[in-house]
Amino acid sequence: MAGYRGEDEVIRKNMALAQERTYAADFIEALPEDERAEVIDGQLFYMASPTVEHQDLIGFIYGNMWNHIRSRKGNCRVYFSPVSVYLDQNSRTLLEPDLILVCDQGKRRRGGFWGAPDMVAEVVSPSTQSRDYLLKLNKYQAAGVRVYWILNTAKDTIHVYDFEQEKMEIYSFRDRVPVRLLDGLEIDFGEFKPGDGEEPDEEVR
Repeated sequence: MAGYRGEDEVIRKNMALAQERTYAADFIEALPEDERAEVIDGQLFYMASPTVEHQDLIGFIYGNMWNHIRSRKGNCRVYFSPVSVYLDQNSRTLLEPDLILVCDQGKRRRGGFWGAPDMVAEVVSPSTQSRDYLLKLNKYQAAGVRVYWILNTAKDTIHVYDFEQEKMEIYSFRDRVPVRLLDGLEIDFGEFKPGDGEEPDEEVR
């Protein structure tokens, strides 16, 4: 299943966090390289490392979008994690979405993006599903994200929220999913062939 390594530990850390204090972007920026976290309205959430299957899935989407933009000489640009998004244009919310599409490069600053991307895609994992389906959904909509994808390989669903058109559609990983912000692009998820996501028990020599 696409997701993250170290899920159980991250869930325990997030449940144990004492939220009597608030956090800001500088706390995350000072974390060691092997620790990942997000802050949403001052609340801290640790993140686990993505699995190979997770990276396969995001890479598949990124490749389809990048090739389409390049062939059309489009103005939008697609980026994948790790990329910092200061969603509310302040230090109280710093997110690291799995994939973003940005059509206004004026939002690029401070080593990340300042304000709402045009599109966001998140891959669900056990430690992130409550945030992906509720907290981030509301945050992205309020901030001005135009389209939000939630990809859940365990449930074989791709939720596509089109906030501009006020509609939501559900696809499977066998469907062709249109990318409304990139004219003419449909991503055929039936062509997605992930690795098994398993890692060797011993180092290959």
